[in-house]
Amino acid sequence: MLDLTRSLRRAGRVATGVDRVERAYLRCLIGQVEPVFGLVRTAYGYLLLDRDGMQRFHGALSGASGWGARDLLSRLPRGRSPEVQIAEASLRRWAIARARPGRLGAMLRDHLPAGTLYFNVGHSNLTDRVLSTVRDLPDARIAIFVHDVIPLEFPQFQRQGTVAPFRDKLRRAFAHADMLIYNSRDTHERAERAMAAEARIPPGVVAHLGVDPVTPDATRLPPELPPARPYFIAIGTIEPRKNIGFLLDVWQDLGADAPPLLICGARGWNNRAVFDRLDALPVNGSVRELGVMSDGAVAAVLQGASALVFPSLAEGFGLPPVEAARLQIPVLCNDLPVLREVLGDNAVYAPVTDRYLWATKVKSMAAKPPFAPQMPRFQPTTWQDHFKIVLRLR
Repeated sequence: MLDLTRSLRRAGRVATGVDRVERAYLRCLIGQVEPVFGLVRTAYGYLLLDRDGMQRFHGALSGASGWGARDLLSRLPRGRSPEVQIAEASLRRWAIARARPGRLGAMLRDHLPAGTLYFNVGHSNLTDRVLSTVRDLPDARIAIFVHDVIPLEFPQFQRQGTVAPFRDKLRRAFAHADMLIYNSRDTHERAERAMAAEARIPPGVVAHLGVDPVTPDATRLPPELPPARPYFIAIGTIEPRKNIGFLLDVWQDLGADAPPLLICGARGWNNRAVFDRLDALPVNGSVRELGVMSDGAVAAVLQGASALVFPSLAEGFGLPPVEAARLQIPVLCNDLPVLREVLGDNAVYAPVTDRYLWATKVKSMAAKPPFAPQMPRFQPTTWQDHFKIVLRLR
């Protein structure tokens, strides 16, 4: 059984890294021969999907098929987007069972076989109620994905009021899980170190993330993109941890000879000074903020870049540089242990304490032709590789 609450709550929005992981689990599990179910928390209680309902949900999330119409129940709670309202109404129609919160256990006992393995990847439904209820099912097991412990290590980068709830979720994960799934050895070590004094340490398995191939779609780009001369690209939410202000400093140091820098990603939180600098950029300057773009549009820009620049201060895995390296696009990134773990020799590492070094590397990489023949071929982990490890837990 896969928890799909996050996928419901994120319906209609550009997928984040965690969203992609949950969708990869959905895609994989509906292809297994064993009975498979999806659990979703709604405004009114819980929905249970069977394989058919999960396939419909996957089709709607991927755009391969459509959603239905909103129903009366979906319109009542305030503050939710029309996309989430439509998705919730559709899931109600596709569900094989519904339950009020107090009846969750009865619903699961009526439909799930003994020995059910519950996966929670998105953490949106990681509550004592759900975990205790699943634990009480016959021979049930619980596997929870830990993406990072960045809120505990870098609380200054987080939205106000999010650090304590994150710690509580991590405590519950460590308390209830039979197995924790980590996206990197670095995350595994950091998570166990963070929880060593607070919780039991359940067994853990490391499975690097797969990379979903994306078809470039240049038709979604403005006519002036991509630039005709060598350019660089930064991908990710513009929030303090991603360190976009550092890139603005580097490009300022490069002066009039700076190559174009394209910044792709939504504006995040706690970053007013950087937003003000972006708002003040000259219209025809070397730095351009592109905002939120479709996956196909981002791929179209990425495939022609001289390099991806990634000065992030902390990562659990680091999908953008892995996606770039898979396309043989050079990567210039901060020297983080997790990036060395997943990229190996397929990146240029430069500490963000050395702005001059970054400026020097940018100049050097701009002078090289794209797809330089000396670049080694990077073979990232596939989702098939990932699930060969994870599905051994069954």
